[in-house]
Amino acid sequence: MKYALLLYAAPGAAGHDHEPADDRVFPDWVSYTRALKDAGVVLGAEQLRPTDTATSVRWRGGERLLTDGPFIETKEHLLGFYLLDVADLDAALDWAARMPLTRFGIVEVRQVVEGSPWRAVLD
Repeated sequence: MKYALLLYAAPGAAGHDHEPADDRVFPDWVSYTRALKDAGVVLGAEQLRPTDTATSVRWRGGERLLTDGPFIETKEHLLGFYLLDVADLDAALDWAARMPLTRFGIVEVRQVVEGSPWRAVLD
């Protein structure tokens, strides 16, 4: 089963805004990611730029509207994600609990919808 581990934290929660990783936790991230790879469960992972670099797009009244920044204002921002292929929700939750981010942020675990007809376009 595929699960997305969505990484959220408040700006500056890790110690530095707009920097890829706090030097104190970087080795922990490398170890965590290596453990995922060694276990053969990671399908992908990406770190996102800060929300002040985002642009939100929507259509209203037949017009394309662009807004600088995230779609909604929240305390926590989406920082990135891991995509895992594991046996079940318990395995995904175990991996989420091991993530260094849980020290200062939140990991949301969501199952990926598989078998949708639109995915055939990607194959």
